[in-house]
Amino acid sequence: MSSEMYEHMRTNPKFQTLVAKRGRFAWTLAFIVLGMFYGFVLLVAFKPALLGRPIYQGSMVTIGVAFELFMFIFFWVLTAVYVRRANGEFDELTADLIKDAWKENK
Repeated sequence: MSSEMYEHMRTNPKFQTLVAKRGRFAWTLAFIVLGMFYGFVLLVAFKPALLGRPIYQGSMVTIGVAFELFMFIFFWVLTAVYVRRANGEFDELTADLIKDAWKENK
């Protein structure tokens, strides 16, 4: 692709839409992950006894282990959500952008 085609793509409103949607989605996921991760670290730092308590009376599993397992699974789910949206909506917008750029270049 020539630099002229890249310029057509950058000026296309679909490109601005793609950049805005993808950026907003990525930042939202990043804030969720960072919030949970640093929230857990702060919980470890300031309330370690809470994390050491068993889930229920007589249980060998503590709240901390259960919460960590939840975070592990939750992060996998967030990754799957991102991949699904990136391979669907964002790839469709990218394909439209490329198709429009080829049409304008002819």
